[in-house]
Amino acid sequence: MQHSSSARPADVTAGDVPQAAPAPWLDTWFGVSRRGSTLKTEILAGIASFLAGMYIIVVNPAVLSDAGIPFSAALSATVLISFMSSLAMGLYARNPILVAPGMGMNALFTYTLVLGAGLTWQVALGCVFWSGVMFAVLAMFNVRKAIIEAIPLSLRYAITCGIGLFITFIGLQNAGFIVGSDATLVTLGNMDTSLATFFLGLVATGVFVILRFNGALIMGIALTTLLAAPMGRLWGDEVMVAWNGLAAWPDFGAVMQVDIVGALKVAYLPFIFVMLFTNFFDALSCFMALSESANLKDKDGNPRHLKRSMTVDAFASMIAAPLGTSAAQTFIESGAGVAQGGRTGLVAVVIALLFLPFLFLSPLLSLVPGIATAPALVLVGLFMMAPIGKIDWQHFDQALPAFLAIILMPLTYSITLGIAFGFMSFVLIKAATGRIGEIKPAMWVSAALSVLMLLTAQ
Repeated sequence: MQHSSSARPADVTAGDVPQAAPAPWLDTWFGVSRRGSTLKTEILAGIASFLAGMYIIVVNPAVLSDAGIPFSAALSATVLISFMSSLAMGLYARNPILVAPGMGMNALFTYTLVLGAGLTWQVALGCVFWSGVMFAVLAMFNVRKAIIEAIPLSLRYAITCGIGLFITFIGLQNAGFIVGSDATLVTLGNMDTSLATFFLGLVATGVFVILRFNGALIMGIALTTLLAAPMGRLWGDEVMVAWNGLAAWPDFGAVMQVDIVGALKVAYLPFIFVMLFTNFFDALSCFMALSESANLKDKDGNPRHLKRSMTVDAFASMIAAPLGTSAAQTFIESGAGVAQGGRTGLVAVVIALLFLPFLFLSPLLSLVPGIATAPALVLVGLFMMAPIGKIDWQHFDQALPAFLAIILMPLTYSITLGIAFGFMSFVLIKAATGRIGEIKPAMWVSAALSVLMLLTAQ
């Protein structure tokens, strides 16, 4: 992470000299030593990312069940796609990135396609499949390279910072620190034992990071969980950590229920396009943000192994539908592992292996409440704000689009909308000030697609 040395763990720096080389075949395949990491660091990073993103195992089925997919079937599908796609990200793309069903995509699936437009969940899964096919086509060609090269540096930095604010906002929400308000939209949550537990966990995790403890974020999650267990009982509040059992059999009832042919209607094309746009730019922005914050770049300064990573993301979108869940995508919670010092695909392999047992052990997730991972998410957001100083704030033609991208991501609760308004404002400002020559063709296309996405999403 490119943040101050006083605010990061000792294993974060990519150039650290490893203390002990990992197994030769692991080192050769993943390049652990070459990336300045160690086997221990990669494993800890995988655990950190998994703990930060494992909420999806329960939350995704909860959302999809509103669309009619049985909860247990959606849970099994969530675990399977998370395992398969994260494993592919580690072994093929060799990037330290978690891939799982995305929150924005499942909300779009349930509340727009099924409950809003009246599609059956089987047909909606067909739309997911076709958006994945189109994503795969884009990933095969140089579309993503052209788009990245067309995005100005100010917007690249802004995307990283905006996602940082967004993930911090998610962490504060998960903790109940920030809640909804009819009068002011958002406000401070109730000052109860849950909020106190989160705040103590945040301060403790920050101290671990400042003191450069190895595994600081994991230590923070563990400590917050331990604090949460007795707090509710001692003060008569709602129980925050509850035992819901040990094991449950997997349910494959939603596997191969996708209606691929039924989704091939002209009326459904806008839905497919919105899914494609959202997934493609979410993936692209996450890769850019993580590569910028952890210096995971190639010799040209672009995200490392981008084509392979985007291919994995497209593959994950396609196979999610036959398994019975909304599209899988790159998780920005991967920043927790990157902040822990993870630099190679071994991190993603560890993540994948941690998902698999929850086909049978999903009730154990109740032992880690949302407030336990919230401090880690808040600190990851802090780490990702580092590039904000690189934005040229003195030139408004650069500063205004960057500012819109940063602020609109958390305020609209959408990475895609922040990017879309950043792209559109950049093109409009450059054109209106007579600087059309500074707009590359891919930015014109991206801005036009942003407009189309906003129109079709309404």
